[in-house]
Amino acid sequence: MEEVLSLSERVFQLWIHAPHVARNAEAGQFLVLRIDEQGERIPLTISAVKGDLVRVIFMTVGKTTGRLSMIPEGGEIRDIVGPLGRPTALQTYGTCAVIGGGVGIAGAPFIARALRGKGNRVIGILGARSAPFLILEDEMRGACDETFVATDDGTKGQKGFAADLLRAVVAREHLDAAWIIGPAIMMKVTSEVTRPLGIRTFVSLNPIMVDGTGMCGSCRVNVGGKTRFACVDGPEFDAHQVDFDGLLTRLRMYVDEEKEAMEHLHHGQCGAGR
Repeated sequence: MEEVLSLSERVFQLWIHAPHVARNAEAGQFLVLRIDEQGERIPLTISAVKGDLVRVIFMTVGKTTGRLSMIPEGGEIRDIVGPLGRPTALQTYGTCAVIGGGVGIAGAPFIARALRGKGNRVIGILGARSAPFLILEDEMRGACDETFVATDDGTKGQKGFAADLLRAVVAREHLDAAWIIGPAIMMKVTSEVTRPLGIRTFVSLNPIMVDGTGMCGSCRVNVGGKTRFACVDGPEFDAHQVDFDGLLTRLRMYVDEEKEAMEHLHHGQCGAGR
């Protein structure tokens, strides 16, 4: 581990030495890591690449992400597999919007830079709960031609949501394509802005995932009435074909277990300190 940095409450950035991943990673892809031999496998978006290092950004929501946030600089991770998934569909579209919400902002600058590299004009839109939870703003501004910010409480940028900013963008100019990355409910709501306009829109899905190679089927999602596996068919899909209600139901399956595991982790820390 080259760097461990807290970006906001419960959100951490890690730079990991993983040459085999860094050499081949493209925007939109992810990796799967395992802390130790007894640990579960967790998928994380590849947020950036620098030499032999890859960056991941995550929120602590359960025991494994909690433990991951505690690994010190110079520490080790048992396994890293990647890059996995299909990369972002890069081509010259024209004017594109890259919309990131919450921790989903982690993958936005990588995609924005790749789109600009293809000659596109890129508009960045970032949404967060409040100013302290907004991440990578400066990096996104450097990656885009224009960048707009919204926070739920109005402490940074416009008061409101990413969807509100997207409505303002499409009201003023023609948009050829959009990428939305964030919580499932945010992607569902925001993609409805582009649907009536027929704007090609992609979302990066984050269903429950185990092996990351299409074998277990746990990451199945309904897209256009057909079952797709996010790990090998995605993670990016046509937003207007995704069954978000089904995805939201599956994402809620283990909320109680994650909460209980996190409580055990913190109780263990407190006990060790006494």
